[in-house]
Amino acid sequence: MLRTLELVIDAKASLGEGSCWDNTNQLLYWVDILEKKVNLYNPATGDNRVIPLDQSVGAIVPRKSGGAVVALEKGFHFLNFDTEEVSPIFNPEEHMQENRFNDGKCDPSGRFWAGTMDVAGKKEKGALYCVETDLNVSKKLTDISISNGLAWSPDHKYMYFIDTPTKKVVRFNYGLETGRIENPLEIVRFSKGEGNPDGMTIDEEGMLWIAHWGGARVSRWNPSTGEQLTVIPIPALNVTSCTFGGSDLSELYITTARTGLADKDLAIYPNTGGVFKIKPGVKGLPAYKFKG
Repeated sequence: MLRTLELVIDAKASLGEGSCWDNTNQLLYWVDILEKKVNLYNPATGDNRVIPLDQSVGAIVPRKSGGAVVALEKGFHFLNFDTEEVSPIFNPEEHMQENRFNDGKCDPSGRFWAGTMDVAGKKEKGALYCVETDLNVSKKLTDISISNGLAWSPDHKYMYFIDTPTKKVVRFNYGLETGRIENPLEIVRFSKGEGNPDGMTIDEEGMLWIAHWGGARVSRWNPSTGEQLTVIPIPALNVTSCTFGGSDLSELYITTARTGLADKDLAIYPNTGGVFKIKPGVKGLPAYKFKG
């Protein structure tokens, strides 16, 4: 049975996103893209540490050797938590000043995947990239509008990907050793009135959890059948990402965003921009770390 939804950080984030649980340090990483902030939330103390950056930040993942890797407006960087300094890895879109990085995650082999989008919303101007453990960067997909949710199946056979305006989740055959993706297949499509699919995670049973931008909910889906299994209403219109956390990965953390909402919307959803938590009755899988 679902337990009560809890507002754990009343952050009023402009564009809260990129939730990722560091299972080693028992911390929730998340970002506010537009405010250029990395957040480290410690549920044991209730402290939410904010690291300000000089660029918009789309995604953050823990690095196995310490610190993190971030996808910033201007490419991939390492982030040192002690000094709060960033050091560049590579910017594959240095020639495209109108683009920025958005959501990203590590795969089971420790590669970091993240995609881009046009800041003005122009369609099919973005791409999906992968940072190998040797720091080489390759382009995996082109003609992407808003690169968003990523997940890998528990058996490592499939990768799931969301390009938000398409309103669907696509499954790829995934090569664990090579990082190759092929044979795209549409497995989930959002109906009218559900909003658009945004961030995504996966549970230990292989079911997908998807945040609904403009839909005020997160939902659970069976990727084999395309069936929607569970809906959890969220008191925020723009729900952006979700990730499993907690000591036993039984808690689902959910980020939301205030950007673009009118005063009447904010009156209906006063806690929008906050980070929420619920125990949905199923556990997640540990987030993969970058091995480079």
